[in-house]
Amino acid sequence: MKFSDYIWMNGQLIPWQNATVHVMTHALHYGTSVFEGIRSYAVPQGAAIFRLDAHLKRLYDSAKVYRIDIRYSFEELRQACFLTVAKNRLTNAYIRPLVFRGFGSIGVVPPADAPIEVVIAAFEIDAYLGRDGLENGIDACVSSWHRTNSSTNPVLAKAGGHYLNAYLIGSEARRHGYAEGISVNASGLVAEGSAENLFIIRNGKIYTPPLAAAILGGITRDSIIQLARDAGIDVIEEAIPRELLYTCDELFMTGTAAEVTPIRSVDRLPVGNGRPGPITQMIQKRFFGLFSGQTPDRHSWLDAVPQHLYPTD
Repeated sequence: MKFSDYIWMNGQLIPWQNATVHVMTHALHYGTSVFEGIRSYAVPQGAAIFRLDAHLKRLYDSAKVYRIDIRYSFEELRQACFLTVAKNRLTNAYIRPLVFRGFGSIGVVPPADAPIEVVIAAFEIDAYLGRDGLENGIDACVSSWHRTNSSTNPVLAKAGGHYLNAYLIGSEARRHGYAEGISVNASGLVAEGSAENLFIIRNGKIYTPPLAAAILGGITRDSIIQLARDAGIDVIEEAIPRELLYTCDELFMTGTAAEVTPIRSVDRLPVGNGRPGPITQMIQKRFFGLFSGQTPDRHSWLDAVPQHLYPTD
């Protein structure tokens, strides 16, 4: 992660170092925030944000579930994302909209008039699971921590407090020498990575856990399903038993940060021949081809950052 010059906070761009909150901020104590992870990419015409509207729709949905009122309109936040990328002179960027309950109450349930803050940051990041991981695959393990489910938290909402579960899954994996952890749900069926969705390839077909498996409905996940179907590959959303992680032909993770990352082993057992397989590589090529122009943007997923917003000095 590299610092940028500006952050959009509560309606205006302010210097990065000035975007601070009080230590008694409600979200700092109780995790009462919702957020998104979005990417912009360098494209032949300049910079474009990938599936901006879908991400912002999920942000508003997450806020609704937690009864957090976003006082800015959808279009205002949309334009704020463009502005934040441009004013920081970015093309390839990670964009983080964040909505959280601010300073005003120490009660777990704050009063109706408690402040709600809205922030959008944009900055450069390296490959989340490493450049080598994108090319050669990563080693993963099945975590001892189960994925939370909708009887305890609304898992389709992307909320800050939910990521304590992700932290436990991911940190356990890294302590034991793996790049990432994989969680199962309360029924023992495959859910997702600590912060990524999962795809299994077996006998030429792609399988992925359904939303009911206690997963986050990933925007990248949805995109990969569509790209695979565009290529004529069957994608089946169904419950996946853990043992298929060990016996599948190919396996990969998806997410805004992880993009499309192959998994070469699970619990020290090689996936297939221990290298990214042909279908995974094809999916990667089609995904990254969206930004190079090699894959047609037939679903209108790319929103160009207006050139006039970039500084001219």
